Amino acid sequence: MEVLALLGSPRRLGNSELMAKEISRQIPELHRLRLVRLAEMDIRPCRACYTCMFDEHTCPQKDDFSRILEALLKADALILAVPVYMLAANASLKRFLDRGLSLYSHFEQLWGKPAVAVAIAGIPGMEGYAKLCLDSALRLMGAQPKGSEVVYGALPGEVLMNQENLETAARLARALFAPAVSWQNQPWRCQACGGDTFRFLDSEKVRCMTCSSPGKAHITDGRISFAVEPPEDHFFLSLEGARRHLHWLQGMKQRFLDHKKELKSICLGYLHEGEWLEPREKSNRSTPSPDVS
Repeated sequence: MEVLALLGSPRRLGNSELMAKEISRQIPELHRLRLVRLAEMDIRPCRACYTCMFDEHTCPQKDDFSRILEALLKADALILAVPVYMLAANASLKRFLDRGLSLYSHFEQLWGKPAVAVAIAGIPGMEGYAKLCLDSALRLMGAQPKGSEVVYGALPGEVLMNQENLETAARLARALFAPAVSWQNQPWRCQACGGDTFRFLDSEKVRCMTCSSPGKAHITDGRISFAVEPPEDHFFLSLEGARRHLHWLQGMKQRFLDHKKELKSICLGYLHEGEWLEPREKSNRSTPSPDVS
């Protein structure tokens, strides 16, 4: 078996790399570990061209994204390890996920791959929404999350000086290929996706911040619980839902063509407003036209 570790840290032999390798060491099943350091890969911003939605389902950009996608397709399981920067996962993870439309046409192969994730924060309690970033990332990649944790360690290697962190690595390693644990009996989690982060819309209504399903919060005997009602066609709670979302995205092309003149008129009405701060090394280029042709 092959386990792929996606690392969000630019630091070599940093805590993210060490945690991923420690998890790999503790996996009971025989496997080969492959690693990708996202910060070193050439992953360019998504151009919102929708090319990957049609024809051969490939992105026209010539960078390293396709190599990472190929590694994901070959892997039997996934480890995601990222450092916490400014109360969130390092931006290299988001840069990769922003190209996620390219994953949709491969969900038949990606769907349900077991995955675990760990975020490393320097100060206890200062992880911000990093765990939410991990939970969302695994779902957006079509994976089956088997566990996600936050551990603490600031200096390179410090994360492995803590016995609790070593136990966390061992727990994630055991969970990776083990049968999935149901979260249905864990009332503080979303019954749809297992997420544990909620936004309160008022004193009762909530929304799961992992899968966006609506629900209500209840307090009984001083204990809080959440009752969530996911949409039937949720795009990452089932493979069929993902297929339907792909078809919806593909339908946006015809919608654009149907309203092309009206959309172009709206955009051009704002073309000459404001003053731009230009890049320092800007070459002699004319102002780009809006992409509504």
